[in-house]
Amino acid sequence: MNLLSLFQNVLSACWEILLDAAPFILLGFFVAGLFKALLPEELVARHLGGKGSGSVFKAALFGIPLPLCSCGVIPAAIGLKKQGAGKGATSAFLISTPETGVDSIAVTYALLDPLMTLFRPLAAFVTAVTAGLLENLLPGSDSTQVPSTACARASCCGESERTPARLLLGERIRGGLTYAFGEMLGDIGKWLLIGIGVAGVITALIPDSFIEQNLSGGLIPMLVMLAAGIPLYVCASASTPIAAALVLKGLSPGAALVFLLAGPATNSATITAVARYLGRRSLAIYLAAIAGCSLLLGLLLDAIYGAAGLSLAAVIGEGGESLPEGLSLGSAVLLLILLGVQYLPWKRRSCEGEGCGCR
Repeated sequence: MNLLSLFQNVLSACWEILLDAAPFILLGFFVAGLFKALLPEELVARHLGGKGSGSVFKAALFGIPLPLCSCGVIPAAIGLKKQGAGKGATSAFLISTPETGVDSIAVTYALLDPLMTLFRPLAAFVTAVTAGLLENLLPGSDSTQVPSTACARASCCGESERTPARLLLGERIRGGLTYAFGEMLGDIGKWLLIGIGVAGVITALIPDSFIEQNLSGGLIPMLVMLAAGIPLYVCASASTPIAAALVLKGLSPGAALVFLLAGPATNSATITAVARYLGRRSLAIYLAAIAGCSLLLGLLLDAIYGAAGLSLAAVIGEGGESLPEGLSLGSAVLLLILLGVQYLPWKRRSCEGEGCGCR
């Protein structure tokens, strides 16, 4: 196979993945905009205060649908900590928010299957609650202070300015959708395209039998996915096409779940932020909870697929394929246009002028 044919195969695989995912990506961003418009930030902050188990459960639950990526969740969590949220609730929020969201749930349905679509946010909730409860229950504490300049600038990091409570409903919805298809799409978009690109390379280059013969099932593939996911900077939506491509090559659903949980929740920026603002003890609990829960839930998911006689690889992409071809094509073109607008030179200069150091 010459270089040109190889490039064409990769490009074709990327386009097929984009066609399957684009309608659900747009739907996810639309719902994320509605959440941003209709969910008051004061309500979230008020319910996450204190150190009880209730605040941990609420933080994990609040984080699941929220439209924040791995970058945006850091200033949001620090802001909650400053407003009185306990360390357990802050840790739970830091885990459940980037591991899943309305956008990644939609993409999971498009590229994987309904069982994974349901199990993924449930696994994120369990992992977040486990970390939060361990943070509150285990002895020892860190005396850490949250600086007031903890990258709280909103325009570049996935959080827009607070919406005034008295705005009319239509204005709030318009502002939420502007945020979702503007700042949020700009923050996540490049990682989403990178994820689709990596998935295309995996689809085109890795032989169908390689992963099946070497990393098909059991604990070893999960440990490999855990080791790959912890340092990798990948958002929940971007990790989904990579996981789907690996499953098509023979990776087990459980190992794919490990990557989907560990990848978005851990990266160098998050690890540094947790160590600095919550302390090294909290970081150890944070990483141990993610690693332990990811592996255990991965084994459980493999057992469920096995007991039910289901094959994830056999149904991958059926959610996207069930849509009309014109809708998929139009959504893919629209998504690329929206992404292109976000990365126009004048747009990039405007963002850099805000002085945010998150990117």
